[in-house]
Amino acid sequence: MNPFRYGALALDDAFTNREAEIRELKRDILNGQDVVVLAPRRYGKTSLVWRVIQEVVKKKVLVAQVNLMTTPTKERLAEKLADTIHENIASALFRAKERLRIFADLRIRPIVTIDPDTGTPSFSFDAGYPRQDVDATIERLLELPGQLATERKRKVALVFDEFQEIVNIDPDLPKLMRSVFQEQPEVAHVYLGSKRHMMERIFNDENEPFWRSARQMELGVIAPPRFEGYLAESFERTGKKIAPETIAAVLETTGGHPYATQELCYFLWEETPTGRLAGPVEYERALADVLRAEHAHFELIWDTASSVQRRTLQALAQQPGRPLSGDYRRRHKLPGASTVQRALQALTRNELVGRTGSEYRVAEPFLADWLRGQA
Repeated sequence: MNPFRYGALALDDAFTNREAEIRELKRDILNGQDVVVLAPRRYGKTSLVWRVIQEVVKKKVLVAQVNLMTTPTKERLAEKLADTIHENIASALFRAKERLRIFADLRIRPIVTIDPDTGTPSFSFDAGYPRQDVDATIERLLELPGQLATERKRKVALVFDEFQEIVNIDPDLPKLMRSVFQEQPEVAHVYLGSKRHMMERIFNDENEPFWRSARQMELGVIAPPRFEGYLAESFERTGKKIAPETIAAVLETTGGHPYATQELCYFLWEETPTGRLAGPVEYERALADVLRAEHAHFELIWDTASSVQRRTLQALAQQPGRPLSGDYRRRHKLPGASTVQRALQALTRNELVGRTGSEYRVAEPFLADWLRGQA
């Protein structure tokens, strides 16, 4: 079986080289420390949290998780909270007949449906209740993990994926949540999201309720030398080999980007026959496979980009650098600095372009290769 994974969560053997981050996040959860995980898209935030959850559950920590992308309304948020509290916290603390009692004092009583095959309950809340009743119900659900943790002397972690969606559900929800969480020292709250600029505003803007409320963990690329052994070992244990110069070519292309490295190596493994060595021919074929696989994604980026954004992307694909300088703009036939700056702001916000100081580069994995191929 192909040892490399991309697209879905990278778990078990597919997850690698985040030992320091695992230790830090595990320590924080065991200490009840709130953490926000910040990183560009496809850097493995969710995979990291899943791995840490596996570790802390062994330490008898109770972990409840909610993906806010699946909760477009407050009623749906209440349902997901009730589901995860029942399944992941109450089920570990109470016998089956006692678990539903923890919801007895909710302002809105949930509708409980029992799956006839598994006996597992699911919760729903009808729409149409007054706003204050819905808010009171969510507030009580958010209080429950801390209350249960204190009563049963257990550590609890509450994990929110796609946390930036909270402001789309209701702009007042962050204030309500923060008022509850600041009185829960026994609960570790972990926040992660795919829209970095929104996450940074939630946690770094002094006018926001969550300002300075959590330790910030910054995920970067994985240093290429740390990937080398993993790539060689992954090929070796699946009956194939990879040349050192091919490993160097892979990591030069991906720069240690977790998703990009897994994706390119997935195709490289597929292009290498069993018992053979992955060399330059297999590498070129694999890179072509990646660009074909990403073509629809890159076409959508291209179609939705403005004319100036397209020209800026093309220029950066050819030459990373300082596109606001007069010399760079003349060389690549770009418009005035203010126009380019607006394009760069939009591209950076969408994480298509990265910036280090005054230097810009195409950040989306393989997009620069694709753009050069379209020229």
